[in-house]
Amino acid sequence: MKLAFSTLGVPGLPLSDVLGLATAHGYHGVELRAHPEEPVHPGLGPDERAAVAAQFKAAGVEVLAVAGYARIAAPGDDEAVLAEMRGLLDLARDLGAPYIRVFPGAGTEQSAEEADAVAARRLGTAAEYAAGLGVRILLETHDSHRTGADAMRVLGLVGHRQAGALWDVMHTWLGGEQPSESYAALSPHLGYVQVKDIASAEDTTPLALGAGVLPLTEVVDVLSRHGWDGWLCWEYEKRWYESAAPLPELLGQGREHLARLLTDAA
Repeated sequence: MKLAFSTLGVPGLPLSDVLGLATAHGYHGVELRAHPEEPVHPGLGPDERAAVAAQFKAAGVEVLAVAGYARIAAPGDDEAVLAEMRGLLDLARDLGAPYIRVFPGAGTEQSAEEADAVAARRLGTAAEYAAGLGVRILLETHDSHRTGADAMRVLGLVGHRQAGALWDVMHTWLGGEQPSESYAALSPHLGYVQVKDIASAEDTTPLALGAGVLPLTEVVDVLSRHGWDGWLCWEYEKRWYESAAPLPELLGQGREHLARLLTDAA
């Protein structure tokens, strides 16, 4: 499996520094948080996008994904959400990223059936656009659809190869799923896996990998047992937790922890 980390852990850090951290600590790729406060976002022009792609190529680091914030089940107009997804897909294509990340984001006033139908309609439409770009749209297990079973209710309605799943292991765990259950639900559509660690269900402040309660050993075991050979991406949510330790000082230890898990599972 290949290892990556998300720029959510180093908010606002210049791309040259991000790539320096990746190469110094042996990470194969980077998940780019696509937000205007970050160096890389859909507002970049063609020359800026080309420069970003060139920086990654020169560093020998892959752009794993463009992590956007489109909420595909949210109430409201389809076109606004579709336009947001098209912007993310165009950016991913220009950077050579195989994936974009989207959220479910259903409203509390929606029934589960209505939210699933809205999400599937938008995702199916965007998947047709994505097919022409060679990029996959990954629905993250998150918020209103935090388990693998939740995500599959949407993906099962879509049935398009460019629509897949992003397994956030914290959210499936918080939703009460065992790793074997999450993998069984998501495996037909799995793009990559976000790993992290936290102290408890009540305290989700990010911790060093292996220092918390999330079942990372079981996740790696189930992936290895089924011969899955994709990406593990460390999403360290420093952006939302100012008191969390800085990610750069944890990256080496985190890579070593994941490498041990992979070796033990082999």
